[in-house]
Amino acid sequence: MYLKKISLFNYKNFSEANFEFEGKIICFVGKNGIGKTNVLDAIYHLSYGKSYFNPLAVQNIKHGEEFFVIDAEFIKNERNEQVVCSLKKGQKKVLKRNGKSYDKFSDHIGFIPLVIISPADRDLIVEGSETRRKFMDSVISQLDSHYLKQLIQYQKVMSQRNALLKYFALNHVFENDTLSIYNEQLDGFGKYIFEKRKEFIEQFLPIFNAHHHAITGSEETVQLVFESHLFEKDLLSLLQENINKDRALQYTSVGMHKDDLSFEIDGHPIKKFGSQGQQKSFLIALKLAQFEFLKKQSGVKPILLFDDIFDKLDESRVAKIIEMVNSDTFGQLFISDTHPERTEAIVKSTHQSYKIFNL
Repeated sequence: MYLKKISLFNYKNFSEANFEFEGKIICFVGKNGIGKTNVLDAIYHLSYGKSYFNPLAVQNIKHGEEFFVIDAEFIKNERNEQVVCSLKKGQKKVLKRNGKSYDKFSDHIGFIPLVIISPADRDLIVEGSETRRKFMDSVISQLDSHYLKQLIQYQKVMSQRNALLKYFALNHVFENDTLSIYNEQLDGFGKYIFEKRKEFIEQFLPIFNAHHHAITGSEETVQLVFESHLFEKDLLSLLQENINKDRALQYTSVGMHKDDLSFEIDGHPIKKFGSQGQQKSFLIALKLAQFEFLKKQSGVKPILLFDDIFDKLDESRVAKIIEMVNSDTFGQLFISDTHPERTEAIVKSTHQSYKIFNL
């Protein structure tokens, strides 16, 4: 997977910017607030159909403008592929591949395999379970379009069930037969999602452990523990058992939307018991494992984005990453950094081709 060039129009702080890429390592350097991260986010946008940093699409339009356009040319399997993402205020976002619009964004997910490593990843540790579920779902969805479709259907049916529970409460009525239809649908989608998440963690964990050991060299035991109601019993039974609770709450209290991924170090939650250094190592190992997992499963080296991570790493961790770059583990690598001299010293030590853009 290789990004040849990208053009930004009214995207975040850019009125218009054009970049052509040569070499394996591409660097964007400059002061904070100049737009380095925004270029990386534009690349991410073309892979996932959304921003990594700002989920409200309209807020990615440059202040005072009415639209944005991101236009890029990739090479995949020796073929040129043009991908364009655009949004006009008051209209739906449009995603096109080679001039043809996608009916569903989900059909595009996985076409451009990509992994980002960013200081914002700390949300995976400090935020709630939804952030960690999204991490699991984003990795699985890049490889399994059927999983993404099942997930979308599950969320749609759950919204309908929640609306029905609110209707019951508002009108002081209850129709168990109608609710049962939604329960059965959720059970069907939920079984598939549960099995895929469980299978993913089983395959992912050894890769994660290997990367963590490579980065830290320590004997600390790290663990990713998949937590789900479905380990207890099937979803249909759980929904039936919790009907009174759901009626009182007016929403669905059990199911796949409550799954979590517990991050542990030596048997304890890393959020409470891990130092800042341990948390950084954990997150970088997690993202490098994501990269390797996608590469192994798809046969394509994902594009890798390093957003401002050298500020957060000590020399030994940087050295480990350089070692991986030199071993040809990675494909195309994009780096943002505030220190031009540091960036150049790091990329020179890789003995790989590179290009530096001073913004």
